[in-house]
Amino acid sequence: MNEDNQELHVVIITGLSGAGKTQTINCLEDMDYYCVDNMPPALLRKFIELSMQSEGKIDKVALVIDVRGGDFFHNLSQALNELEESQIAYEILFLEASDEVLVRRFKESRRRHPLAPQDRLLDAIRMERNILEELRGRANVILDTSDTTPRVLKEKLNDLYSERETGNFAIHVVSFGYKMGIPLDCDIMMDVRFLPNPFYDPAMTTQTGMDDEVVDYVMQSPITKSFVRRYMNILKFLIPHYIQEGKTNLAISIGCTGGQHRSVVLANYLGNQLTKLGYDVMVRHRDLARYKKDA
Repeated sequence: MNEDNQELHVVIITGLSGAGKTQTINCLEDMDYYCVDNMPPALLRKFIELSMQSEGKIDKVALVIDVRGGDFFHNLSQALNELEESQIAYEILFLEASDEVLVRRFKESRRRHPLAPQDRLLDAIRMERNILEELRGRANVILDTSDTTPRVLKEKLNDLYSERETGNFAIHVVSFGYKMGIPLDCDIMMDVRFLPNPFYDPAMTTQTGMDDEVVDYVMQSPITKSFVRRYMNILKFLIPHYIQEGKTNLAISIGCTGGQHRSVVLANYLGNQLTKLGYDVMVRHRDLARYKKDA
């Protein structure tokens, strides 16, 4: 994995036609994002990799991907899965509005909907909403612009993305063992005792989640891969909302049986991924010292 990944913030802008994607990308461009409109999904990973190789000249990108891509658009889900498999962090910003508002906007602008070649506008809007349903479910931020003026939309985008709005926000990720008691000062607690346990492999019994062999054992499990993908999507959705509500710190606790193997690996992984998203992260392993001392 390229270390430059830590310096790149990727926002994928999508949603319903007429919901404000053009204004959104213009606003992000004003915030010094490198912006590309109507990006073909097949080029998504290659473009991000090229951005990573810019030696810091490009540190944040905003890409609009929507149904204007035609048949290419259907490759988006696969392209996103490839990013996650490569541990490339990204966020999805999904814009939507009510059918009535979208119809009015298209009539006022006299523009044709990309799915309405015969001007059956309402049918096209409903078709697009159905096509985007799965993508909406993957979104980190959903903005309904039905009653949002351009000025208010710009303010919301500034709140979300101006200088990442993370300067005064700190995340503490703590691993722990349930048999030593749960942390009392956490905001989000995750029990990872369902993951395969390296403890039962004699070669790893005395090792910890800081050892490469244990890391590979835990992270190569299909269950772990599926879990971390889903859990990161939850965190990427929640954290901007915590920030928007004025929260200045977030404590995430990851627990396994003894705090020696699985929780340590997962805490390090989450800390690394959240750092790549631009957050100030501190990782602490509450119960690891006893195993280092006994080894």
